[in-house]
Formats: sequence, structure tokens, C-alpha cells
Amino acid sequence: MEDAGKTSPKQETYAAPEDAKGEKSVSEKAHPPPTPMMAQYIEIKSANHDSLLFYRMGDFYELFFHDAEIASRALGIALTKRGKHAGQDIPMCGVPIHAADDYLQKLIALGHRVAVCEQLENPAEAKKRGSKAVVRRDVTRLVTPATITEEKLLEPSRANWLVALGRVKGEEQLAIAAIDISTGGFRISKTTLATLLSDLQRVDPSELIVPEGLFHDRVFKSVKSVFGRLVQPLPNELFSSSDGDRRLKRFFDIDTLAGAGEFTRSELSAAGGALAYIEKTQIAEKPSLQLPQRDGDADILLLDAATRTNLELERTLSGNREGSLLRCMDRTVTAGGSRMLAERLRAPLVDTVEINARLDAVSWAMAQSAKCDDIRSTLKGFPDVPRALSRLSLNRGGPRDMLAIHRGLDIAARMSTDRPGGLPSACKSIWEKLASTPKNVHQQLTAVLDDEVPLLARDGGFVRSGFDNELDEQRKLRDDSRRVIAGLQAKYADETGVKSLKIKHNNVLGYFIEVTALNASALSDTDEAKAQYIHRQTLANQMRFTTTELAELETKIANAAGRALEIELAIFDKMLAEIVHEADAIRDISDAIFELDVHTSLAELALAEGYCRPLIDDGLAFQIVGARHPVVEQALRKQAADPFVSNDCDLSPVGSSTQGAIKLLTGPNMGGKSTYLRQNALIAIMAQCGSFVPAASAHIGVVHQIFSRVGASDDLAQGRSTFMVEMVETAAILNQATDRALVILDEIGRGTATFDGLSIAWATLEYLHENNKCRALFATHFHELTALANTLAHVSNLTMKVREWEGDLVFLHQVGEGAADRSYGVQVARLAGLPGQVVSRALDVLDQLEAQGRDTNASKLIDDLPLFSAAKHAPAPIAQDANPVLAALDEVLPDELTPREALDALYRLKALQHGK
Repeated sequence: MEDAGKTSPKQETYAAPEDAKGEKSVSEKAHPPPTPMMAQYIEIKSANHDSLLFYRMGDFYELFFHDAEIASRALGIALTKRGKHAGQDIPMCGVPIHAADDYLQKLIALGHRVAVCEQLENPAEAKKRGSKAVVRRDVTRLVTPATITEEKLLEPSRANWLVALGRVKGEEQLAIAAIDISTGGFRISKTTLATLLSDLQRVDPSELIVPEGLFHDRVFKSVKSVFGRLVQPLPNELFSSSDGDRRLKRFFDIDTLAGAGEFTRSELSAAGGALAYIEKTQIAEKPSLQLPQRDGDADILLLDAATRTNLELERTLSGNREGSLLRCMDRTVTAGGSRMLAERLRAPLVDTVEINARLDAVSWAMAQSAKCDDIRSTLKGFPDVPRALSRLSLNRGGPRDMLAIHRGLDIAARMSTDRPGGLPSACKSIWEKLASTPKNVHQQLTAVLDDEVPLLARDGGFVRSGFDNELDEQRKLRDDSRRVIAGLQAKYADETGVKSLKIKHNNVLGYFIEVTALNASALSDTDEAKAQYIHRQTLANQMRFTTTELAELETKIANAAGRALEIELAIFDKMLAEIVHEADAIRDISDAIFELDVHTSLAELALAEGYCRPLIDDGLAFQIVGARHPVVEQALRKQAADPFVSNDCDLSPVGSSTQGAIKLLTGPNMGGKSTYLRQNALIAIMAQCGSFVPAASAHIGVVHQIFSRVGASDDLAQGRSTFMVEMVETAAILNQATDRALVILDEIGRGTATFDGLSIAWATLEYLHENNKCRALFATHFHELTALANTLAHVSNLTMKVREWEGDLVFLHQVGEGAADRSYGVQVARLAGLPGQVVSRALDVLDQLEAQGRDTNASKLIDDLPLFSAAKHAPAPIAQDANPVLAALDEVLPDELTPREALDALYRLKALQHGK
């Protein structure tokens, strides 16, 4: 994108007006029209004004004008100039063709879009139209974040979704259409304004296109603030629902969409907008996409935007993937398996049958660990077949993409013949798909492709010897021309009896037969010899001849390289058509491989980390014994720190009750409350993804919603303070949570005055109990709330255990029944390194507050406790007969010393020790 406030040359006019006498204007005399090449550039740029134009010139992509200024800054390349335009130097920079992918990657990562303008003919063809003719050029594709297919530009473990939003007047619902052209995926789902942000985060788009009307709507403000530069408004006309219906039928060449399902007008609007954008960016190429599949909201565990962020499912709060739940779970060995695991984590299931089917597959893999080790070893060699297939369908692929598909099909074919026993239902379907490997494509690729192939088809040399007789002959002529000529020379010498006969070559005659003048008669005396040997040239001592056979051979040798490449490209095109024809079957096989990778990787994870299989049913139980936080546990192990302390959690209904329990958790900061809250939510998500969980045992009645209000953050872009964000998220929970929800709340009400916060927390806890009736963990420092356990039947108290030892606070990280007697905030502040005077003063104020009650008059408190007065918590005086070094050391305040002062104090102590 171009920088705000600057314009492109798209509207420049170069045809100078003429006056009444037919003379050119003064301005044109001062500023002559652009050269033909620059005029061509400006014309193409004007049609692509919102993209940086990569203008092909020989072996470089050049950028001019404002594009060059943007690219030089973004890429760190030199900005030069080329000629003048309107009296000003034309800024210019360029990148070499062979390194273009690296530069594209940087530009796309910075949010730019790039129009790639290629030469459509070679300079020789252009010269046929005249000496000053310009090579024909045009844009062949628009490169945007969600439409890249190059292997170097894509992150292997992450899907690359283009998401379009559809909204139709008169319909309350919106729709999301998501297309990943790198794999061919196409999904459609419904959404609402209330759940839009959460649903978009579940898809995790690389680019988001929306109708201009929605983009400028106030209700869309929150989405823009989250996705920022990924959001691009497009004309409303592209999102017409009627055009969407026609566009889908035309793209898939079908008469009806009944085979894909019935779609609402909003869904057709979104799908049509997505396809329109694909067609715009891919110009003349058509990606191979699957028919759109509808995502069923009722089958997916609802995780709102705040919960996804707070639980750090795919990224930490700082935006890093390292330290997320996905990274700690991912033991997959294929790129597609990693993407599938991420999709499962974004959309856990709520159907107990499907969840248990996945768990059965993991159990089977654990029981067959030796066999699964062999399977995983085989899967490591499985290439990223869907992305190779996508590049080929867009005519951007090469022989290596074909070889990737061949190797993938080869692995699938070998695995299909080695079907293990005792397969659960989820794994049976995998082997059924593997058994449907398209044998014709597999066999042809085996016969056609060499073991080592070049990156580009135009380089040739990828067809195996022996596959095509004519190709072998042309290669032989190309590569063995000397040997072929030597053989023909021996033949002619034998026929004529002239042993000194030679076949030579020069740039004038080409190939010719040369004999001495004395031996020339053997090639010219008889009618038969004259008919075969044609005289070409007579020299002083030699005579030169040719034959029809030699002339034909010369032509073949000259054209052999070109003809060999022509044959190879024809074979490539034929194989490409066969592969694209079987695209759906190839994708099904890839999906089966990736699913097997996910099952076996989760088994590997469970065995390595000591996870258990959760019991999942449709009840309201939530009983986890020995629960551990999966990410923190692994982090502690890497740091060689103390092992993670496991804890139990039971939110199950008590007795004959049909309402889940609410646990009120108190205890000090740093005691582990947030970790405890998060680990139980993560265990529920892992279980409903189909994974074993970090616990000794787990019984979970399937959860339909998880809400998390943990941590503090503001939203300055929307004018929201930390407390306002906290209240908005709390309101969303209270308004949406059902009795099938799991809610974790941490420190509600802490961002305002004490009694305001206490009142809000109190009312929130009561509302969860009386209205939402859900399973919940509620952490707080308002100890007054613990009294509610006596009045609310389903509320009980838990506390994080601590010990005080010689004035120090020891965190046990254990959860026990009961309530904490205090929060130990001052002790934690001391551990954080607050100056000793501050800690002592805080303890004095705390004692006074606790003695007089929280409603103590502030002015009276100031009178009773003068600023930093000597207080009871100050260090006790040193006895006169005490060691003087210790007395002096006791007066040192390390936190208030500069490095130089600390060194001086150390010398003073040494002097005291030696009596100096």
C-alpha cells in the first residue's frame, strides 16, 4: 500500500493540448512526453494504483516513482534515478528476478500488496514491430498476504486463509467465507456481530476483505482495531448475493449448489466476494478449490476473543508462538499435520461421540507405540502435497512440485498395503482413503519423473530416460553430437575407402566432409558417388562435400536442445492436467495422512508427558485429579527447576444437584492462582480437541462454552481503560454463559475503588450462581466474598497454601479447602525488590488499617503515622557490644546504593573488620 498523503502517478496526462493554430503548448515544450517504455509503465500502474508494481525489465523487477521510494525504505535497497518526468528525476530501484521471493516476503510481511508485471514477449519479437517498439508487458498476478503460494513465502505450520465477510440488508446474521488457495480449502460459516471477533480469531485470517459499507460501520470498529492492516475494504458490488450464486456456479462449472448445501444470502455474499477477490488477484489463473464446506457452529466449543487471548492458545500475550499451548502440544512430523492440529485447537468439539472417536485413535496409537514409531518415521518424508498441488493448478509449480506429489502418493500407496490390525473407527477411515490412491497418476509420475529434477520446467532434464523414444534421441543428439558425427565419419570412410576422410565444422559451412585433393575422386568419379556426395568447396589441397544425411543430422543437432525441451514441456503439461483432474482424490489422501500424523503425535505427547485419557460424557461433571499446566510444566523442565506441583479441581454438581459448582479461590499473588485457573480451562480444551490431558485422571462433562477473564489490559485505540476492558469482558460472560459453560474469573473489580470493586465482584458471583448456573473458578483478593460460601449453596472456598519462614514467604503452589486469612501483598512487594523503607512503611499502614478498620479516616491515619517515621517494623537497634561490622552492615541499604557507593561501603566494612 502507498503511504498516506502521497499520490501515485496514475492520473498523469501526457498528451499535450494543442492551441487553435495546432501548435503544442508551452508546458509540453518544457516537459516532453514520457518515453514509450515509461508511458507503458504509467498506464499499467494506473490500473494497479493500490499495489507496488514490480515491472519486469530483463533480469530485474524495477519500481519507479513513489513505489521506488516505498520499496527502497522497506527493503533497504539503493534508490537511484532514471531519466526525468515532468521536469523531475524519476526515482527508481530494482530487485533481481532470482531473488524476488525474498523481497516479496518482506513487502508482504509489512502489509504491502504487489502487482507483478511480466514481459509477455521477448525483445526479438518486439523488434519485428519496429526498432522503437516496446516489449509487451502486463500484470500476471497480484500478490497479497492471503494469495501467496510460493513455498518460501508460506509458513509451513500455519494455514493461509483469505476471509471475506458478507452482510445482506434485512438479515441479522453475517457470514464468513474462508479460502486457502495454498491448500484448496473453502469454508463458509454464519456469525453475528456479537460473536464476529471470536469467529474471526478462530479462523486466524492472513487477510480480511469486507464490503465498504461494513468497513465504515461503527459496529465494525472493534474488528478493525484487532486486525488492523489485514482488513481491506472492497466495493459493495463485489459482495452481491445474486452475483455470489452465479460466481460459485461458474467457478466450479456446476448448474446447482445443492451438492454443497443450501446457503443463505449472507453466505452467498461472503463466498462471492472471496471468489471475486481470488479472480482479481490471480488474473487468468484458476486455483483448484474444494466445494465450500459449511462449519457447524453447534458442533464447536465457543471460545470468545478474550478467552483465546488470555489462554494463549496459539500465541502468548506478547505475540510469540513459543510458550503457547499449540507449541507445547505440537509433536507432528508433517506441515499439514501441524496445520490440522492448530485447526482442532481453534475449534474443539462438543459432540461426545466424535471426541471419543478421536481419543480412541490416540489410545490405539499409544497401545501400538512400536508400530506408530515406524509410521511416524515414514510420515516424516511426506511432502506438503496440498500446497504443491495448488501451485501446479495455478501454473506456478514445477517439476519439484510434481515430485512432491509423486513421493506423497508413493508413501500413501505403501502405507495402504500395510494396514495394522485393531483399528478404531477414526483410523479405519484413514486407511480407506489411503487405499483410494489414484493409481494412474502415481504410475505415470513414477514412469515420467527422474529421481532428481530441476526447480523450473523450462530448465528441462526432469523426464526419466527411456520414457519417450524421441526425447531420448534428441538428448542423444544434443549431448552426444561428437560421438554421432564420429560414427558417421567412420561410415563414410569405410564406404569410400578414404581412411583420411574427416567431418569438420565451421560457422560458415556448418558440418562438411573434407578429403585431400588426391582422394576427391573417390567421392566424385562415379554417378553413384556424385548422387550421394555433394560438392561444397574446393581449396588448394582439400575438397569439401556434404550429404543429405549430414545436412539433416546438422539440422537435428542444431535443434536438438530446443526440441528436447519442447517434448519435456509437453509431457509436463500432460501430467499437470492429469494431476489437476485428480486434485480432490489427492487432497483426500493428504488429509488422511495429516489426520494420522495428528493422532500419532498426540500419542507421542501423552507417552512423553505422562498424560491420561479423559472421560468425556454429556453430564456436568468436572473432576480432575492431579491437574498440571501443560505449558508451565514443560517450561520448568527445560529450566531444570523444581517439578510442577499438581492440584485437583472438582466443579461437579454435589449430590443430586443439577448445577455445577463455583469455587472461590483466595491466596497471595505469585501463589499460583492464575496458573490454576488457566490449567483447568486448558485441560478442557485439550480433552475436547481429542487429546489426552496433563492429569492423573479427568472426568469432564462436555463444555459448550469457555469464558476467561484473566489479566489486565487496556484498549486505548477505542478509549477503554483497563477497568473498562475488564467490565466489558465480564459483561460478555454474564450475558452469554449457559449452564454448560466453564467460566474462569480472576480479580474482578480490582481496577476501581475498593468498595466499588468489592460490590461488583459480589454481585457478579451471585449472578453466576443464580442466573448462569455454570461451572466456574473465581479468584479474588476480596476476602469478604468468602462469606458467600455460607449463603450460596453451590459456592465453596479454596485457597493457595503458603508458609512464612523467618520473615520470608514460601509459596507451596498447593490448592486446599478454606479461605486465605490475608493476601501477603506487602511480602510479595518486598520479594519484588521495593526499597526497605517502603516495605516497612507499608507494613505500618497495613497494621493501622487492620486495627481501625478499612473505613479509617485518612487525615487521622496521617496524624498517627507521620511520613516514614520510625516504626515498629524498623530494624531493631544493634547492641553496644555487638560486632561493629555487623552493626555497620545493618545500616547499609543495598537497593539505594549506586555501584560506586556499594564498593565504598564494602571497603569501609573491611576496614572495620581489621580495626582500622
